[in-house]
Amino acid sequence: MRLYDRPYLILAATTLIWSGNAIASRLAIGHVSPMVLTNLRWVGTLILMLALAAPALRREWPEIRANWKWLTVMGVIGFTGFNALFYIAALYTTAVNIGIIQGAIPVMVLAGAFLVYRTPITILQAIGIVVAIAGIVLLAARGDLSVLTGLAFNFGDVIMLVACLGYSAYTVALRDRPKISPQPFFLALAFVALVSSLPLVAAETIHGTARWPDLTGWLIILYVSVLPGFVAQLLFMRGVELIGPGRAGLWVNLVPVWAAILGPLILGETFAWYHAVALVLVLGGIAIAESGKRA
Repeated sequence: MRLYDRPYLILAATTLIWSGNAIASRLAIGHVSPMVLTNLRWVGTLILMLALAAPALRREWPEIRANWKWLTVMGVIGFTGFNALFYIAALYTTAVNIGIIQGAIPVMVLAGAFLVYRTPITILQAIGIVVAIAGIVLLAARGDLSVLTGLAFNFGDVIMLVACLGYSAYTVALRDRPKISPQPFFLALAFVALVSSLPLVAAETIHGTARWPDLTGWLIILYVSVLPGFVAQLLFMRGVELIGPGRAGLWVNLVPVWAAILGPLILGETFAWYHAVALVLVLGGIAIAESGKRA
């Protein structure tokens, strides 16, 4: 069997690449600033997507043009906003924390679908949401009750939580997505992300915090453009094609697991007891919610 026909291997590789984005965001510190990284990431990804999807873009251009306002909002929130906040968060928190918080996106989407579309939620799904949120709160509090009472949360954790809430809103809104096939749809959003990140680079430059990449910075940009930004998207689409969106979506739960492994292994980050408990709560909450969904 060809490698491209092995869904579980494909999806495991996809989540490994996505978790590597958290590692890359930490490695980027001192080599390229967050907004410059956000912008140049989309430059690289857009070049690759144009090479792949330009014919489909031309074919579906009338539908894209007719929905440009919707695509602009989605690109700003789901692509520019998420990645900009993601890379800012990395300045203040660890890759392990980033991965665990990112792992809570499925239950955020579940809650968002209920709030916006009144999608029914079972008792088990509600329990799963509460358990996963408890994991995020424990992580943000670093296992210290005084942090909760004093609201002295890590700034990076809060920023990452906001990023995930924005991406969850983007995911929920995909329910009303225009009838555009995946590749030109992604290409259109990547173009929006590139354009809408330019003011962020300008603001960073005006404030004197912009840092253009050195050699290490360019290698990081190459990684996030090619692997998380391009290859992982294609692999995930293939995984969905092979086993369906519901089963493929469950594999996103591996992202915090990979981050918990790679953070200490590559960056030497500490994996404390509250990381372990938060990881169990987040993954357990998702498992309970998915069990409720199947029921």
